[in-house]
Amino acid sequence: MEAMRRNKKLNFVLSVFHVLLGLTVLSVTEITSNAYVACCATLKPKGFDEAPMARLSRIGVSLDSELLDRFDKFIAEKGYDNRSEAFRDLIRDRLVGTAVVASTARVVATVTLIYDHHTRLLPEKLADLQHEHHEVVISTLHAHLDHDTCLEVVLLRGKSRDVQQLADKLISTKGVRHGRLVMSSPDTVSPHPHSHRG
Repeated sequence: MEAMRRNKKLNFVLSVFHVLLGLTVLSVTEITSNAYVACCATLKPKGFDEAPMARLSRIGVSLDSELLDRFDKFIAEKGYDNRSEAFRDLIRDRLVGTAVVASTARVVATVTLIYDHHTRLLPEKLADLQHEHHEVVISTLHAHLDHDTCLEVVLLRGKSRDVQQLADKLISTKGVRHGRLVMSSPDTVSPHPHSHRG
C-alpha cells in the first residue's frame, strides 16, 4: 500500500516535468540506467524556512539525462540552491494554476496595465471600473513611465470569477497597450493555518 502511494507521488512529479519541460519522462515503474534525482516533495510556503517542518517526504525520480541537464540549467539560471527547492516551486505553481481555475476559488491577483494617459477619458474609465468593483479591489499603484505612458498595478482579492471579469474589462479598455493578470491562491500555497505572534 505504501509503495502504491509512493508511486502516485512520483508519477505526479513526473507529470509536472512532462508538462513544464515538454520532454518524455520515464514511468516510475520503469527500471533504467538514466539519471536518478533525489528530491524532497513538500508543499511549504516561502518565508517559513525557519519553522520546523511537520512532515518531509523523500522521493526518487528517474529522468532521462537530457531532461535532467535541461532542468539543472534551468534551476541554475533561476538561482536555486538545489533541485528540491525547484521541485517544490514547480509543483506548487502547478497546484496554484489548477486551483485558480475554479470560478469560486478565493484568489489574490495583480492586474498590470500600461497605457497612454493622453487617450481620451481612459484614466477616468479605469478608475470608474475599479469603483464599480470596489469589493474586489484592494489597492492601486500608479507610476509615470515617460511623458505619455503610465503603468498601473491593481491589487485584487475575491472569487476567481469576479477577479477574472474585472481584469478582462480593465485590459480590454480602449487605450490600454498591454495588460496582464496574475492570480494566486493563498489556500493552495499555505494549506495549514498558522498564528502570528507579535
